[in-house]
This record gives sequence, C-alpha cells and structure tokens, in this order.
Amino acid sequence: MAKTAAQAAENNFVPPVCPMTSFVNLIAGKWAIPVLYRLIVLNAPLRFGELLRAIAPITQKELTRQLRLFEQRGLVSRRVYPEIPPRVEYQITELGLSMREALQPLAEWMNHNGHRLKR
Repeated sequence: MAKTAAQAAENNFVPPVCPMTSFVNLIAGKWAIPVLYRLIVLNAPLRFGELLRAIAPITQKELTRQLRLFEQRGLVSRRVYPEIPPRVEYQITELGLSMREALQPLAEWMNHNGHRLKR
C-alpha cells in the first residue's frame, strides 16, 4: 500500500522541544542556579577564588565545571590577564544578566515559602 504525502509527513512529525525542558537542562545541576545567581547579583568581574568563597561550600571542580558550561553557552565571560601569577576574571554577560527576570521571582518565592516546604 502506497503512503500518501500526508501519512509520510505525519509519521516523520517531530514535536517541538518544550522551552522549559531546555531551560531546566541548562540549570539542572545542583550548583547552576547558585553560581548564576551570585554572578548576576554581584554583576562585576570576579576571580575564581572570590566566586569559590561566595558560593561555598561548592568544590573547585564543580565551580570550574559550571563556569566552563556557562562560558560555552554565552552566559559568562572569562578574561585572562597576561600577568604572573596568572589572573582570570569571570563576569556575567548581557545574555546571562537577562536571566535575572527569571531567577528573581524564584528567589522571592523561596524567601516567602521556603519555610513551608516539607523536609
């Protein structure tokens, strides 16, 4: 039996990806939101050690992983200064800063309702 064009199109239909799935995948790690939120709130160039202290108790390995991921995605910029000892600074980009509108209501909700969550 020959397939009609409509049947072929129906069989090859790929539903669009839910934008929330992409967003959740971006921020799914345990430390993703704390790293982004701290960079957004401070909105200034920060050295690795400063970020590490600001987001404690995150490990160096996990902070490095998160910063690399966010740099690849264009949310964080990394600037290396040609000095000895080497100096590297991280800063939220304009794209990353635009996430403030999404994260601020979540922070406010948690401040208001966090105590009501079951443990």
